[in-house]
Amino acid sequence: MIVLIGALPFAGGASAQSFSESGGTIREIIIEGAQRIEPATVQSYLLVRKGDAFDPARIDRSLKSLFATGLFADVSLHRQGDALVVSVVENPIINRIAFEGNKELDDETMALEVSLRPRIIYTRTKVQSDVKRILTLYRRSGRFAATVEPKIIKLPQNRVDLVFEINEGDLTEVRKIRFVGNSQYSDSRLKEIIRTKESRWYRVLTTEDNYDPDRLTLDRELLRRFYLSDGYADFRVVSALAELTPDRKNFFITFTIDEGARYQFGEVGVEARLRDLKGEDLIDSIKFEQGDWYDARLLEDTIDKLTDVVGGFGFAFVDIRPRINRDRKSHLINVTFEIDEGPRVFVERIDIAGNVRTASKVIRREFRLVEGDAFSSSKLRRSKQRIQNLNFFEKVVVEQVPGSAPDKTLVKVDVEEKSTGSISLGLGFSTQSGALVEFGFKERNFLGQGQKLGLKLTLAQRRSQINFSFTEPYFLERDIVAGFDLYNTTRNMQDESSYDSKVTGGGLRAGYPLTENLTQSWGYSLTRSRLTNVNATASNYIKNEQGTRSVSEVSHGIKYDKRDNVMTPTKGYFFRLKNNVAGLGGTTRYLRNSLNAGKYFSLADKWVLGFRGEVGQIFALGGNVHILDRFYLGGNNLRGFRAAGVGPRDKSSKDALGGEWMYAGTGELTFPLGFLPAELGLSGKLFSDFGSIGGLGLNDPNILENGSLRLSIGAGLVWVSPFGPIGFDFGVPLIKEDYDIIENVRVNFGTSF
Repeated sequence: MIVLIGALPFAGGASAQSFSESGGTIREIIIEGAQRIEPATVQSYLLVRKGDAFDPARIDRSLKSLFATGLFADVSLHRQGDALVVSVVENPIINRIAFEGNKELDDETMALEVSLRPRIIYTRTKVQSDVKRILTLYRRSGRFAATVEPKIIKLPQNRVDLVFEINEGDLTEVRKIRFVGNSQYSDSRLKEIIRTKESRWYRVLTTEDNYDPDRLTLDRELLRRFYLSDGYADFRVVSALAELTPDRKNFFITFTIDEGARYQFGEVGVEARLRDLKGEDLIDSIKFEQGDWYDARLLEDTIDKLTDVVGGFGFAFVDIRPRINRDRKSHLINVTFEIDEGPRVFVERIDIAGNVRTASKVIRREFRLVEGDAFSSSKLRRSKQRIQNLNFFEKVVVEQVPGSAPDKTLVKVDVEEKSTGSISLGLGFSTQSGALVEFGFKERNFLGQGQKLGLKLTLAQRRSQINFSFTEPYFLERDIVAGFDLYNTTRNMQDESSYDSKVTGGGLRAGYPLTENLTQSWGYSLTRSRLTNVNATASNYIKNEQGTRSVSEVSHGIKYDKRDNVMTPTKGYFFRLKNNVAGLGGTTRYLRNSLNAGKYFSLADKWVLGFRGEVGQIFALGGNVHILDRFYLGGNNLRGFRAAGVGPRDKSSKDALGGEWMYAGTGELTFPLGFLPAELGLSGKLFSDFGSIGGLGLNDPNILENGSLRLSIGAGLVWVSPFGPIGFDFGVPLIKEDYDIIENVRVNFGTSF
């Protein structure tokens, strides 16, 4: 423990004697008190020399010049006959710097933040600056109650040890968030928009309920974007006030907003001032129509689209600006896109900085511009978005600066890297697999080359799996995503079909974009599967399949996706066609075709209606279709029925045999639970599933199969909890067969940490 025996000194006593008798000449300059610093060095900072007159103004400026060096704790100048006496007290030298009381932030972090270092001259100003830096660090981590008191330990030879005594205090939490002036949206809805959250027991794994002034600035912008995207063109945040309680433990945040009126798009037009280009030829490129609610994002999207279309006509240099005429009386916004010839500017160079681990080519290949291209602001925006979508960087700053000539520009990219690797441990439960434990390792930027590496191990009551994957996003330096997978899966199917299965294999895959939303993929896999532990009472059709086989399969897929979000879509649609052919080697031959499609509608805020469907058929290319290759229906794709609970079944053993064709569909409405705070992450859903399966054609009276329609309805809950997503579905069959197996309740629970 360091014994604190000194206190922070104050620079005081500095003076310059009043030289009322300004006559006379300086015959000698005497330096007193200098120890480490040479007297000649002290004289060099004076604005008077031997032979100069005693000028009070110049002597006063000399005093200030000496203090400005930061070398002295005290300075005085006085006249002694014809001599000017300069008395100085040197600031001490720092021997070492120590931190005491810090637990949340380590010494290394502190040392990097403070400006003072050992063997540097101690000054009170620098110490005060470092205290502010340390307090800023703690406030960024949500500790506004932290205090820092600097102390010194005096040592011989005018040296000191500097000790920062730190009391970290408790985390300063956001106790309450209020909104004033909102009438169109409730407080709970606006709380979903902003990043700052109120302190709750379930937020133990996040810091968003700790006050951060930078986050509050972001919240203002998020609110502005939200309202501007829903027609409120006059919206503004009047103030965002954060009040700290007297005990410095909690913040109360109040957003005062002015929503303004809601606007619709009025007249929409295009004025093209380019030769041989007419505005009416570009109307179809506008992303909105008259009568739509005003959305600032659609203006940016339309500018990007028009830039691409006009560029396709051979105009590389265009300037597109929306002319907005706001009719406040009718609450209409008339928009005319003016297209003029832009300045002829070319990209001279693209400079990338801040990437320590990530190779520059990984960033450069995401650019829609290259050196020598005609400069396009829309392409620059898309380039920035693509770099951000890599998810390799904490911060991405892209700016345009003048080049070496008026017609040249430089593009500067500054990035701040973040961790791209993760190790996860998962615990969970699902109706289909039972209790499970999962271990995973992921690296999204392997060796800084943008490659993805993954290892996943799952151990469950009814399914165990190990999977190793590698993905190269730019195979052969082209826009081709390629990779390979190695896997081993063991499944317990005793409840459904009285057997266990083990599949071991690997595969190659590649995909590439055909257009902005259309992608095509190809793959090849070679697997070895084995049917084991066949129960003595199992169906004869299953007993005949036991043993080992190999499958050599080529796959093709094409996907068109216009959803606004792949994970939680609120609008848009998609379709996916997949073809699999087995028989190029191996012991199994078949052709499998499947088609998936979906459409989503945003009915109101947080109310989403979705329709999804799937059809599939498999044909044996000689012989019969193996039981592991058939389709199964029930569980996740037909709620209200158990997994593999619908379709052809052995009458005596009750074993599911699968089908050679199937179709399934669902209509689902998801909505917020208004009686609970939205920030809890709970939402409800109503659904109706339908489907059927069949096609074995065995003509065996012991096989139950008729290919009839099944239909169920139900409701469910989804909780995006801190411990992972939890899903609960309750389904009731309305149309079923007597031999179907019902499962009303289905639960999925999982987490990773």
